[in-house]
Amino acid sequence: MDIETFYEQNEARRESAEFEFGSEWTDASGNEYELSWVEATGELYLMVEPDALINEDIFGDFLVSDEEISELTVVVIAKVASLAAIEDQLEGWEDAMLEENSLEWLHDRFASA
Repeated sequence: MDIETFYEQNEARRESAEFEFGSEWTDASGNEYELSWVEATGELYLMVEPDALINEDIFGDFLVSDEEISELTVVVIAKVASLAAIEDQLEGWEDAMLEENSLEWLHDRFASA
């Protein structure tokens, strides 16, 4: 979904504090993502910039497209109850994010969640 729809669907998201966990996450195609957590809803989401071509889907049925994305696109990948819990699950993210296809690392952390 696009970022505006994401916020419109739940106003608590718009009013909440958000914590960013990096903006250089990549998929196997080299597309870049930003990872953020919404305090009010516990949602951990990825946002991909416009003009990215998404041709891989490691978190489920999302963002598969052969065409350019015209707006910021958001995918919720997990719900985590607290900032302390998300920090625990993402321990080491700063280094992991810089690896090639770093979304795989995220997938490994949250696949069972």
